[in-house]
Amino acid sequence: MMEMKEKKFLTVAPFECTWRKDLKFREAGRGCVAFEAFAHNDVTLVFRENVGSQHYHYKRDNSPHYTIILGSHRNKRLKIEVDGKPVVDVAGVGLCSSSAFQSYWISIYDGLISIGKGRYPFQNLVFQWLDSNPNCSVQYVGLSSWDKHVGYRNVNVLPLRHNHISLRQHVDCGELEVEEDAEEDLKNEFTDYEKWGLANFLESWELSDMVFIVDTEERPVPAHKAILEASGNFPLSSSEDVVHLKDVNYPVLHALLQYIYTGRTQIPESQLGFLRALGLHFEVVSLVKQCEETMERLKVNKRLFDSGKNVELSYPSTRPHCCATFPSGLPVNLQKLKQLHLTGKFSDTSLYIEGQGLVAQPHKIILSLWSVPFAKMFTNGMSETMSSEVSLRDVSPEAFKAMLEFMYSGELDMEVIMDSSALLLQLLFLADQFGVTLLLQECCKTLLECLSEDSVGPILQVVSSIPSCKHIEETCERKFAMHFDYCTTASLAFILLDETTFSNIIQHPDLTVTSEEKVLNAILMWGLGAKELYGWEVVDELIINLAPEHLFGERLLSVHDLLRFVRFPLLPHALLKKLEKSRISRHIHNFDNLVEEAINYVEFGLARLENQNARFQHRRSSYKELQYICDGDSNGVLYFAGTSYGKHQWVNPVLSKRIIITASSPPSRYTDPKVLASRTYQGTSFAGPRMQDGHRCAWWAVDTGQDHQLMCSYYTLRQDGSRAYMRSWNLQGSLDGKTWTNLRIHENDQTVCKPGQFASWPIVGPNALLPFRFFRVILTSPTTDASNPWNFSICFLELYGYFH
Repeated sequence: MMEMKEKKFLTVAPFECTWRKDLKFREAGRGCVAFEAFAHNDVTLVFRENVGSQHYHYKRDNSPHYTIILGSHRNKRLKIEVDGKPVVDVAGVGLCSSSAFQSYWISIYDGLISIGKGRYPFQNLVFQWLDSNPNCSVQYVGLSSWDKHVGYRNVNVLPLRHNHISLRQHVDCGELEVEEDAEEDLKNEFTDYEKWGLANFLESWELSDMVFIVDTEERPVPAHKAILEASGNFPLSSSEDVVHLKDVNYPVLHALLQYIYTGRTQIPESQLGFLRALGLHFEVVSLVKQCEETMERLKVNKRLFDSGKNVELSYPSTRPHCCATFPSGLPVNLQKLKQLHLTGKFSDTSLYIEGQGLVAQPHKIILSLWSVPFAKMFTNGMSETMSSEVSLRDVSPEAFKAMLEFMYSGELDMEVIMDSSALLLQLLFLADQFGVTLLLQECCKTLLECLSEDSVGPILQVVSSIPSCKHIEETCERKFAMHFDYCTTASLAFILLDETTFSNIIQHPDLTVTSEEKVLNAILMWGLGAKELYGWEVVDELIINLAPEHLFGERLLSVHDLLRFVRFPLLPHALLKKLEKSRISRHIHNFDNLVEEAINYVEFGLARLENQNARFQHRRSSYKELQYICDGDSNGVLYFAGTSYGKHQWVNPVLSKRIIITASSPPSRYTDPKVLASRTYQGTSFAGPRMQDGHRCAWWAVDTGQDHQLMCSYYTLRQDGSRAYMRSWNLQGSLDGKTWTNLRIHENDQTVCKPGQFASWPIVGPNALLPFRFFRVILTSPTTDASNPWNFSICFLELYGYFH
């Protein structure tokens, strides 16, 4: 039986599974579940498209699903199953604990399954596995078991785009009676950041700029004007630093300040009325409400009244045993806080940036509660401790202002950030430099969401020097490797990568290239620190006047090492012979040996350690070149798909469902998708017009299939038997069928001028190196047919390039 004990934790009986409708990814195939588990073995989570039953068990499930088992085989192994079939079985990873609740997180992103320990996603990663055929439909999370009971608590599903460092504040922190040492272990798991915050400055003379005088004994209690100003209505002024409260005793003031600085407090029941009165006096609204609600409960249940008993008051957004996040987790008025930032009221420091002058007048307490380096700067006797001025150098003023905005609001100004990727990278660097952990996590999250082939190079230049950004660095290296042709051709940003990062990319198992010559060219350009794009032939010319030692400088040894990862045996024989005769071969001994080895392999099948050496094996993610020869040839993608990708005799790929072709108008006698792939002339074949985004257009679209992508280098069209000749149209590519990228734009192109005519065009520029699943030709202006000007009349379409 499954039972919920006072909503504190959930126990799942052997061979059962619990499903809750709230345990659902917001976006199918993408989400993260964080939880704590208590078990001897087999902490089991199931991810399905639909909710299962209580007596559901993954061993009997015939529908698509993922199953992840922590502590399988008597708590010795980690297992991952896809549709009931084991795909991962590794020892000693992500094991269970039977003495205390253990924190875990599991994220799924388009088949990439990441598993870690601890409360925060993407920290303490212990295992990752990528499904080559991802199930992008899973949404519901089931909590299951095997032959023993499993306890779960604090289970929470988050979208991947949310800030994961605040995960602990999103979940219920329930209690379980376990050994005291085990509870202590759980508390010690808190990160250094979680221990740091406004609570560190409660009644601290550090950075205080005012003092309360309480009791008849005139006891001084330090505080900070900026915090009080944003929390209520205190009698504060720039010239007055003392507030006298003779009729207030210390425990009541302490409770008030503790509530403001930490979001919670305790006070004897007999003092509750005095605390309410003080909160009312200073207009700390949330505290007054908490006091009144508690007093009302005590009146209703008089048996609870005990003048010696303490009552606990908590700001609504905080949780027991969790450190509140500033400012959202504390009783602070965000608008007042922003106003303090804008006006500089009660500011106690002026920030200068070299070459920019005064950039801000913030509050030391705000900077310090976010940043330990700032706190140390202001409190450990450095010059900034005694001075009201701080001078910084080598800091972007725009990025620093953005960091200050975050410190006062707890949020990134996405409108400003998204306008400049350079600003986001500078902000990431500042967040790391000053230890603003939440901001660092927010920047990493935003970078991952906006990661593209164009941004991956500049991002790697920054994150490779930040140890806490290891996950984003690995993600970027994989992204770069999978789009190697584009990233080393569209810009020269990769030239600035450090040796370790560039070497990681060159050796990455997911490196995807159209030719090993591209890898060779990239290594040589990187070694030279090239100022423009060129190939090995240019390097060969440069060696005439400069020896390799002068040409490559300090990167020569690195080039020697990297050349080993070029798979020379995969190069065409004719190119290998050219390389053999090159000056590079004569001057770089290692290069000459690798080329000679490749030639021997190609000519005679000779290779040392052929079965072990990756140089003699095709890359698992390589593309097949489908090269345009002539109009109507049998070398294109649609023809290749019609042969079941080279396995059988050709049949129309639309009929065999290898390819899907759609039109802007519904299928009809003259709008027949299979005609475009049939290789047979059709007298009348057109896609009719439709309204799209307020504009009239007509199009034919091709879906190459879920597991296939094409870097398009050429395409062919054939006019049908009509005289509706197109003049302006675009060839476009897309990954999702929704967002389209122009690959070639035709404006007043009069190439097609006869019925039944073939015409072909090359795709040039960086976009030719981007892989797409969907392609479409879209009419952007009327044809020459006056009667039906928006009928897009073609009877054949073929695409060429590098097919994966």
